[in-house]
Amino acid sequence: MRRIWCVTSEDGNVAVTASHVQLGDFGFAGDDTVVPFQVAPLDARGRVVQLGPILDAILGRHDYPEPVARLLAEAMTLTVLLGTSLKFEGKFILQTRSDGPVDMLVADFTTPQSLRAYASFDAERVAQASAAGRASPADLLGKGVLALTIDQGQHMQRYQGIVQLDSTSLEDAARTYFRQSEQIPTEVRLSVARQMVKGQNGFDGHWRSGGLMSQFLPEAPERLRLPDLPGGDGDNGEMPDPTDDAWAEVQALLATIEADELIDPTVGPERLLYRLFHEHGVHVFEGSEVVDDCSCSREKIRGILDGFTDEEIADSIEDGRIKVSCEFCSTHYEFDPADFVTRN
Repeated sequence: MRRIWCVTSEDGNVAVTASHVQLGDFGFAGDDTVVPFQVAPLDARGRVVQLGPILDAILGRHDYPEPVARLLAEAMTLTVLLGTSLKFEGKFILQTRSDGPVDMLVADFTTPQSLRAYASFDAERVAQASAAGRASPADLLGKGVLALTIDQGQHMQRYQGIVQLDSTSLEDAARTYFRQSEQIPTEVRLSVARQMVKGQNGFDGHWRSGGLMSQFLPEAPERLRLPDLPGGDGDNGEMPDPTDDAWAEVQALLATIEADELIDPTVGPERLLYRLFHEHGVHVFEGSEVVDDCSCSREKIRGILDGFTDEEIADSIEDGRIKVSCEFCSTHYEFDPADFVTRN
């Protein structure tokens, strides 16, 4: 079978096209870069990412217990996969609210490349869950909701999809979201690990995550239609029979991915895609970088405080100052209360 590997920018300009190309003949995106791909014979499109330094930077600002950090890393990976698919200026926000030991996760991606995130948790409950061997993502989240929000700015209406969490992993919740809200056959794989790397002063822990999302997007609309899609009108709760051999093959191939392949820096997104789809020919697009970049600023916080009443300003004073800390990046800001007292 003829094997083709293409590297193309997302505007359609082909940068490299080769037949029977060998691994090593093309560049690798590396960590913190999302790699879009297409497998035309199977009508599949998707994105792959490996996160490394950006996880260390974001998680390193917070003293999260390891299970909480692992869960937030998974949320960030999913957010990057979904957020980088936006084709307009805006923000993609993933947020959970649940009754588990980790009662809230927030991760948001602002186009074209900015990521930030934080977690709210009960330290005692997390410790108890870990001691009892019940610290999986589903156990930590418990029951609640996952909200996925697309914000196109103040002059545009927000779009939000809600998925119920019932001891559900983020992977499963994402699949449910696409099945119910978007009605697009979608498969998501996520993996997170904390690797110990030997340095000059001994071993240091570094976070790594990997994620892959693939969707079935045939040109012929009738191939996409799933009449018994769970979650739709008349849903009887049963999964539909496979409607297309191409999508069934994609799912079978993705099921072969080992968790360590998703995070292994010696594999990388491009090599992983080659392993999965080389028999069909996989088209790899130019990657897009993701950066640790919080949108907070002194000016934005001042603008919020300007809207406070005198009573609210008084309630905010601590040791003669107004002190504000960003939950995302842990930056601390201080203001003089006199700057916000109403002048008659």
